[in-house]
Amino acid sequence: MKKFMDDDFLLYGESAKELYHNCAEKLPIIDYHCHLSPKEIAENKRFSNITELWLYGDHYKWRAMRQCGTDEKYITGKSSDYDKFREYCRIMPYLAGNPLYHWSHLELKRYFDCDLTICPENCEEIWKITSKRLQDEDMSAKELIKKSRVTLLCTTDDPRDSLEHHKVIADSGYSVKVLPAFRPDKGLNIDKPDFAEYIQSLGLAANTEIKDYDSLCEAYMRCLDRFENMGCRTADHGMDNYISFSKPDKFHADIILKKALKKETVTDEEISVWKTQMMRFFGQEYVKRGWVMQLHYGVLRNPNKTMYSKLGADTGFDMIYGQSCISDMARLLNYLTEWDALPRTVIYPINPSDNAPVAALCGSFCKGDGSGMPTVLQGSAWWFNDNIKGMEEQMLNTANLSSFGNFLGMLTDSRSFISYPRHEYFRRILCNLVGDWIEKGQIPDNINTAKDLIKRISYENAIQYFGFEV
Repeated sequence: MKKFMDDDFLLYGESAKELYHNCAEKLPIIDYHCHLSPKEIAENKRFSNITELWLYGDHYKWRAMRQCGTDEKYITGKSSDYDKFREYCRIMPYLAGNPLYHWSHLELKRYFDCDLTICPENCEEIWKITSKRLQDEDMSAKELIKKSRVTLLCTTDDPRDSLEHHKVIADSGYSVKVLPAFRPDKGLNIDKPDFAEYIQSLGLAANTEIKDYDSLCEAYMRCLDRFENMGCRTADHGMDNYISFSKPDKFHADIILKKALKKETVTDEEISVWKTQMMRFFGQEYVKRGWVMQLHYGVLRNPNKTMYSKLGADTGFDMIYGQSCISDMARLLNYLTEWDALPRTVIYPINPSDNAPVAALCGSFCKGDGSGMPTVLQGSAWWFNDNIKGMEEQMLNTANLSSFGNFLGMLTDSRSFISYPRHEYFRRILCNLVGDWIEKGQIPDNINTAKDLIKRISYENAIQYFGFEV
């Protein structure tokens, strides 16, 4: 019987152990999609206790606590930080099999040198150990990132953002490169009730009066220039529930925009036309600038309207949408290709049943661009799939239907400064998979060749694909 989370955790053969301990374990991290706060990095934020560091704003943990029957006062309510942490310790034994169970213990080990099992009996001792450790100089936001061996990370930023905090970080001489990532979702969601107000604020941020489609594009190009000047290499689109393709044109996009600015109702067909037209505009801009476009889709946002009205978005209530839209995604990529508007693209489905269709879709739109990297790739197992089985299935689909050696590896997609053990978790699963292939004779037992594969997936591919300078 293996010991709980020992040095060989998730590594079940000698080849897997060799690949992890003598290769993957020591590699730096490129985190090309996260939700860390640039302001908190710039200010080198410090944390008073484990609840502030661990539970504030982490909707993964909030969701898990609700699924264990926790009262909301211990999640987003006014209970004390200690009481919230005590409740998290109470429910932890019930999360066996959930990735949070492993991530939480890894985070305690890696950042606090604490091997205690998270449970009610150990709550007070863990609280004391972590509270004392957080007083040390090397537990600030910047130091936690450095401690995690991160060399570069991309935050997620609205086009309106002045990027002042990114400039402060860049000017500070901080050894980790912190780049913005362009996130224009709110300007595509023309059906949202606050769309007109958003466009007005976008105009103010771009010093442009937005009154029609052309002036909107002018405003966006100013925002894109600002991001590019701060080193941006990628744009991220959260496409929510499904992709709906309708062949667009500027004339109708202009009419639809003017309707929305006057707060008139737009039809489903008009929404589809608008979003497709904007994807063409953005795609052409990304191609021109050499950026990578990341597409996240398949999420049903805020199904619990009662809690949405109380807590707002991104509080742990989203779910897998379930409806396949792979044919519309194919039509969108085809349309972008026809207009020379398909940049290097990474696609993240949230529905596990879309793994194989997306892997096959990527192959239909790949072409050589002189870099030796495929142009369209499936991203890592995302959100509800970033567990052991989900990661394994995504990797196997990539291997079976695509080019495993060009896979971009893991990202945190997190708001927490101590989420980087998720990369360790991924790398252990990756090394076990490749090690198992060696043990079964499915690939040659040349350990150096296998190590090169691990290096590419864990670190090097992201640098080459996004064009990062590290």
